Amino acid sequence: MIGSLRGRISSKTPPQLTVEVGGVGYELEAPMSTFFHLPAVGQDVRLLTHFVVREDAQLLYGFATEDERRLFRSLLKVSGIGPKIGLALLSGISVEAFILCVQNQDVAALVRVPGIGRKTAERLLVEMRDRLKPSGEGGDSGVSAVVPGTSPSPEAEAFGALVALGYRPGEATRLLKAAGPGTHSTEELIRRALQSAARE
Repeated sequence: MIGSLRGRISSKTPPQLTVEVGGVGYELEAPMSTFFHLPAVGQDVRLLTHFVVREDAQLLYGFATEDERRLFRSLLKVSGIGPKIGLALLSGISVEAFILCVQNQDVAALVRVPGIGRKTAERLLVEMRDRLKPSGEGGDSGVSAVVPGTSPSPEAEAFGALVALGYRPGEATRLLKAAGPGTHSTEELIRRALQSAARE
């Protein structure tokens, strides 16, 4: 089992990136929530990983935080949910927002994530409800229902908002890049992205 990687980013094209460790290039796929925090190509990075072995492939997934990886692993335990849908969920909604969706049984919020239909959303809400137990209640050691102290980044929140508005993940990423460098609030990022879209 490969639990984490520390090395140099040699390439990155969402959702794929390659991290070179000791002369070996590891190909990974990562959710957009992780991509927003990646340093530039050529810089060092440390990612938590999840290794999937199938009959036709061996796949490695990378995550910036333990909360993301924990949620991803819990999602894979839900019937009918594979890595592709797991990445789509983490790209379209933050860990905190997903927890709130499950607690509130909010189907509407989940179906706004690309690739998530109503039946899949309903199954997720039913099966994840018991996995999201507050710390200390035992059960399936799934995702903690206690919202982490660090709030999602403005970029991740803006990405989720653009996806909710109907933009495809790739389009949302492009629009946010067009918003320009610098520190912006979530609202400012969304405003700049929408202005960029209007000019196209």
